[in-house]
Amino acid sequence: MVADQGIVGAGSVDSDPEETAEWVESFDQLVDVRGSERAREVLGRLLARAGGRSVGLPSVVTTDYVNTIPVDEEPEFPGDEEIERKFRAWMRWNAAVMVHRSQRPEIGVGGHISTYAGAATLYEVGFNHFFKGKDHPSGGDQVFFQGHASPGMYARA
Repeated sequence: MVADQGIVGAGSVDSDPEETAEWVESFDQLVDVRGSERAREVLGRLLARAGGRSVGLPSVVTTDYVNTIPVDEEPEFPGDEEIERKFRAWMRWNAAVMVHRSQRPEIGVGGHISTYAGAATLYEVGFNHFFKGKDHPSGGDQVFFQGHASPGMYARA
């Protein structure tokens, strides 16, 4: 837990770890008793209040995406996340080496690896848990890959 380590943010030390631990414990109880939706409401109000009181906060990158399934209602991951994380790292490495070895002055393939690296998690979860092969009773999936991602696809072989 961050508060237990006495760390507030990037590179700053918590001036009162005990108080921070109490706030974190209160937040955990709010989530456990009232749920993630209520916790989101309270955090939203606190952030608005901090802005109104001119309390500077670090920039948090967000998108308009909102997960409609609360974390406490998500199903268990169907595989071994640690093994799959290592596997994705190997695939990224293999793809990077393939691109590096293919690179010649007359061949510009360097940018292709970033396409695969950015989508590797999506592809690997699909391959490992969703895409059906041609022998599946309901037929196989046809998956079309963006051409720049091909080093990662070939790296799986």
